[in-house]
Amino acid sequence: MKPHILSFESFDDWDSVALNELFTVHQFPASGEVADLPDEVKEKIRAFAFKGHSRLDADIMDAFPNLELVANYGVGYDTIDVAHASSRSIKVTNTPDVLTNDVADLAVGMLLSLNRGISGASDWVTSGQWASAGAYPLQRTLSGASVGIAGLGRIGRAIGNRLAAFETDIHYYARSKKDTPDWTFHDNLISLAQQSDILIVAVSGGPDTQKIISSGVIAALGSDGLLINIARGSTMDEDALINALQTRQIRGAALDVFNNEPDIDSRFMQLDNVLLQPHHSSGTIETRKRMGALQRQNLIALFNNTPLVTPVN
Repeated sequence: MKPHILSFESFDDWDSVALNELFTVHQFPASGEVADLPDEVKEKIRAFAFKGHSRLDADIMDAFPNLELVANYGVGYDTIDVAHASSRSIKVTNTPDVLTNDVADLAVGMLLSLNRGISGASDWVTSGQWASAGAYPLQRTLSGASVGIAGLGRIGRAIGNRLAAFETDIHYYARSKKDTPDWTFHDNLISLAQQSDILIVAVSGGPDTQKIISSGVIAALGSDGLLINIARGSTMDEDALINALQTRQIRGAALDVFNNEPDIDSRFMQLDNVLLQPHHSSGTIETRKRMGALQRQNLIALFNNTPLVTPVN
């Protein structure tokens, strides 16, 4: 008999086929109501193949008396009540490392696009304005700029390594000083923003970083500053950010993450100094395959009674 697991949201075929070969897979109800699952199914479930950005709180976990593992598809686990899982001896795993490069690549790509007006320049050509109105407005140089990175974990460091090739001056904020080439450490975000032409947010999500990019941090960045967020929408005071963009307190922002995804604040769509992305920094075929494989490795480890590959708690 194959072990019973519960799948959340939809997986690509390469993952769903592999999951069904290994396990008896039940789908979380489309209604979003755990009560819509039969009790006999809930009793059989020993693990979750969790995916998505919806909340996974105590009420859902507690509906499954034999739950042993939440295997998260993604590096961030701020939507999972890990403390409650731990109180019930439920293990949580994630998929770190495998998505670091793609997230860092998109952060740099968004920065280049925003700083050089690449999206607008494309529209300038396709709309016929190049022919009718002449050259596109001058943009800005990235090389030699001062870049601040908020959070120097795997992804923050990968971003810094990439931007060092542009001969930028790297500054960073972290809980403690890190071993870096010659990057400048800041123990508070106001100081980081004051010293940065560009501020890139790469901290983990969760209660500790809720609105860590405050109105004060945004103001410290200054009217010539750019802000890039590939972390979590929860890290940003969105009202303060939107106000700063509307009033040109900062030059622009490139955002891959938001509050209330995908129904984001409609005011973002009215701005001409933003680059908006649909939370797809890990959205490549290669990385998504690696994420799914690592999620399955953790599930297999549970049922084989071997150490979990990437435990969180």
